Amino acid sequence: MEGNVEIIAFYEFKEMAALGDLQESKTRLKEILRETGVHGTIILAAEGYNGMVCGSSEKIKQFLACANDVLETKIAYKSSFNESAPFRKQEVRIKPEIVTLKQPVDISLGAGTHVKPEDWNTIISDPETVILDTRNDYEYQTGTFKRAINPKTEKFSDLPAFVAENLDPQKNKRVAMFCTGGIRCEKFAPYMKQLGFEEVYQLEGGILKYLEVVPEEATLWEGECFVFDERVTVDARLRKGRTQDLSQRLHQRKKEKYRVAE
Repeated sequence: MEGNVEIIAFYEFKEMAALGDLQESKTRLKEILRETGVHGTIILAAEGYNGMVCGSSEKIKQFLACANDVLETKIAYKSSFNESAPFRKQEVRIKPEIVTLKQPVDISLGAGTHVKPEDWNTIISDPETVILDTRNDYEYQTGTFKRAINPKTEKFSDLPAFVAENLDPQKNKRVAMFCTGGIRCEKFAPYMKQLGFEEVYQLEGGILKYLEVVPEEATLWEGECFVFDERVTVDARLRKGRTQDLSQRLHQRKKEKYRVAE
């Protein structure tokens, strides 16, 4: 364990209240963050919740016990540690989606697509398998799996257009996808099934769970994994990485593009 600040990432697709009725849950969760001294961001939507928070292990334990009651669930989470807290805010937001795809998706179609981290190497080592990195370009550049396709997207909602232009259900019979913590694939795997792709697989728990479970000597992961906090990246042992924040280049390109348009 590196450091005494625990960082947990969690999400769940579950039927929640309508958007207009989530305010009470938002208020209660914000109170829990304040009372426990845990920092981070939680997103609520009618389709579920998504969050990443940090604190001492004891504070995280207290937070989970209270948040489980509010969300009427038992939160499944991925844990890592750092020497300092990567989050400073205590935010709870209500959004239309917990991860923005802007496409209607029947989440139930994702049943049977999950692959345990221990079995992931077997799936992606098959040369007939198309390995799709569902993350954005700057995340791919930081690190990815061997043979993975870079869709070169700037945001998750760009991915359907990439698939429409580059993949064919009649030709690409088997597609295996992955993302940081699993949430994007939870939405995109069933989306691909809707499009008619026969065999669709998603890495259960995402890259973070894979790095936690699979020994370094057996890993097919190359590079570091981008995370959306002050650590920027984590290495193969989930320690703070050394890669610079490549997302800043994207933001700079957007600014330059805007100036040109003006």
